[in-house]
Amino acid sequence: MARTSGKKRSHPSKNRRGSRGNPQKVAPVVREPVRPAGPRDWIGAARLRTLPLAVAPVVIGTGAAMLVLDSLRWVIALLCLVVAVALQIGVNYANDYSDGIRGTDDVRVGPARLTGAGKAKPRTVLTVALVFFGIAAVAGLAITIRTEQWWLLAVGAAAIAAAWFYTGGKRPYGYAGLGELFVFVFFGLVATLGTTWVQALALPQEAWFGAIAAGFLACAVLLANNLRDLDQDRAAGKRTLSVRIGRTATRWLFTIFVLIPFVIAVFLALFYPIAWLTLLVLLAALPAILIVWTYRDPRELIVALGLCSLTSIAYAGFLFWAFVG
Repeated sequence: MARTSGKKRSHPSKNRRGSRGNPQKVAPVVREPVRPAGPRDWIGAARLRTLPLAVAPVVIGTGAAMLVLDSLRWVIALLCLVVAVALQIGVNYANDYSDGIRGTDDVRVGPARLTGAGKAKPRTVLTVALVFFGIAAVAGLAITIRTEQWWLLAVGAAAIAAAWFYTGGKRPYGYAGLGELFVFVFFGLVATLGTTWVQALALPQEAWFGAIAAGFLACAVLLANNLRDLDQDRAAGKRTLSVRIGRTATRWLFTIFVLIPFVIAVFLALFYPIAWLTLLVLLAALPAILIVWTYRDPRELIVALGLCSLTSIAYAGFLFWAFVG
C-alpha cells in the first residue's frame, strides 16, 4: 500500500513544468520599439511654455534700470536675457534627466520626457543640460567682466547649483517641497534685481516690487505643474509642496500667487498710470484660476500652466511700458 500511494503522489517539479508548458513555445512579449527623439522632441523637452518665466524678470528689471539711467544698456540687457533663458532651458533638460533616471517620469500626465520615455540616452540629455548651463555661465562671465562686479560670479554659481539640485543630486530640494521657495528667489528676486543692478548699479523700489511679482507668477506656474502631477509624484515619493499640502490648499495658494502681482500693479499704478493696463492681463490669469478650481482631468492644468506663462510675460511687458513710458 505504501508503494501504491507513492506512485499516485505527483512530483511537484513535474507539475510546475507541466503548468508552464515548454518555455521555448511561450510567445515572447512584444514591445513596440521606442522612436528615437527627433528635433520636435528635443524642442518639446526644452518646455518652451516655461520660457516666459525667464524673459519676464529681465524685462521688468530692465524697465526698473531705465528709471535710473533713462536709457537702455541693450548689450547687458541682452546678456541677462541669455543667462535667464539658458538657465531655464538647462534646468528643464536637467529635470528630464534626473527625474528620468529616478523613474519619477515612468507614468506622466503631461508630455512624455526624453529620458523617462526612453527616447534619448540619459547621458545625452545630461550633456545638453550642461551645454545650456555653460552658455549661461559664459554670458554671466561676460556681464561680470563688463561691469567689474566680481561678486556676481558667486551668484551665478549659486543659480546653476540651484538649477541642478532642484531634481538632481542625492537629496534634491524639489523632492522636499522647496521648489517654490527657490523659484521665487532665483526666478523672481535674483533674476529681476540682478538685471537691474548690472545695468544701473542701483536697486530702486520699483525693481523690488517687480521682482516679487515675477517670483509669485513663476511659483504659480510651478504649482500648476505640480498639481497636475500630484498623484504620480506621490506614488514616486516626490514630496512636492502640492503633495505635502494637498489639492485644496494648493488651489488657494495658486490663487494667491496669481493675484498678488495685480495688487502690486494697482499700487504702482498710483505713481505710473500706465501700470493700470496690467489689469488687462487678468483676462488670462482669471481663466487659469478657474481651471485650477474646476478641472476634472489633470491634463486641463496644462492649459492653466500656459495661461500663467502668458500672464507672466504680458504683465512684464505692461510694467516695462509703465516704467519707461
